[in-house]
Amino acid sequence: MQREIALCQPVVAGVSEGYALVSSEPFSFWGDLDPKTGSIINPRSSLFGESVKNRVFVYPGGRGSSTTSAILLEAIRCSNAPCAIINMQVEPIIAIGILVAQEIYDNVVLPVAAVSEEAFHRLQTGDYLLVDTVVGKLYKREPGQQVKGQT
Repeated sequence: MQREIALCQPVVAGVSEGYALVSSEPFSFWGDLDPKTGSIINPRSSLFGESVKNRVFVYPGGRGSSTTSAILLEAIRCSNAPCAIINMQVEPIIAIGILVAQEIYDNVVLPVAAVSEEAFHRLQTGDYLLVDTVVGKLYKREPGQQVKGQT
């Protein structure tokens, strides 16, 4: 069963799906993520040891670092990036890393969306989500299930 769970504000366009990895803590790709493995390496993080690879990475917003885009770009190059990013407050530097990757590498799809606080708090680790920033919607569904209107 699929259901639309939230409207989202598109930041980087795309459609992607995967299992959610949710953190209630702000995140910095610089210092928190090993781009060569996709693992969260900050021992103070509640997600320490988890991998963002091919996950819908959900966190409230960034802690700020001008090198965030470089770390995300390297994770994309190494095929260890999340498949989508959802925040309440999106840092523009996130989009820069993805847009550069789309220029350099083939077939980079990594949608980024902003959601309301209420929608953010309804997302849980393990939810299977489809993020469609082309139409501005998030869906919760079963893996492999087709969304209405998709062919």
